[in-house]
Amino acid sequence: MKKLVRAVLLIFFLFFGFITLRFGSALTQEGNPAPYLAAIGQHQLSNNGYEEVLRTSTRIRYISKFEDKYPLGMAREYMETLGWEFKEQIGSGLMFEKGGETITIETRQYSKHYYIWDIPKEILN
Repeated sequence: MKKLVRAVLLIFFLFFGFITLRFGSALTQEGNPAPYLAAIGQHQLSNNGYEEVLRTSTRIRYISKFEDKYPLGMAREYMETLGWEFKEQIGSGLMFEKGGETITIETRQYSKHYYIWDIPKEILN
């Protein structure tokens, strides 16, 4: 019985250590890390390219894997599937245009491996 308890504790501490090393200070930068870690877990299990983290009355937040060759690719690809045309990147914002309307998608690095991006809810209506 003691060996089982030790094994479970060892697995728990290894898992906790892995999460801490993988995400470090990013864990608390957006407040409660639970929705972000859950979305990252879902992202790892699916082959979707992005996962929804949270939904508010004004925006929807997604998380994607960061790739050096195409760093904000999933945000651009998602918007293009909605019919928005990419215009330019200004700092951490991506500008899109559709039917004379222009919007900016906010992006920011969440950790070394992931970034988050916010889409205004109004464009989905």
